[in-house]
Amino acid sequence: MLNNVVLVGRVVRQPELIQTQDGKRVSTITLAVTRSFKNAATGEYETDFINITLWEGIARNVVEYCGKGAIIGVKGRLVHKTYEIPNHKSIRVVEVVAEKVSFIQTKTTDQKDQLETERVKELAI
Repeated sequence: MLNNVVLVGRVVRQPELIQTQDGKRVSTITLAVTRSFKNAATGEYETDFINITLWEGIARNVVEYCGKGAIIGVKGRLVHKTYEIPNHKSIRVVEVVAEKVSFIQTKTTDQKDQLETERVKELAI
């Protein structure tokens, strides 16, 4: 059997590191992955938003080196979870648990804008 997922996409929001009750570090990010083909009806590329769970060292590195808009590659596995909600219904969720992350482009738009602003200020002096 094989359970392997490889994704490349943009980080949707700034990653945050959380510590569980038993002391493990975890981060959950959403990766925006644009499909490689256009929708036949609209002629537009569609984007999938995929939840990814990162543990320990991988979580720490992503929080430290990636920001919103960063492009990363994720190798991981699919995990199925079931949650019970108050009205006794079950919700099934599939997410990716990251086993390896590759940093493709770590600078975000905000960082680029900040660097450009600093460079303009230097030229003005």
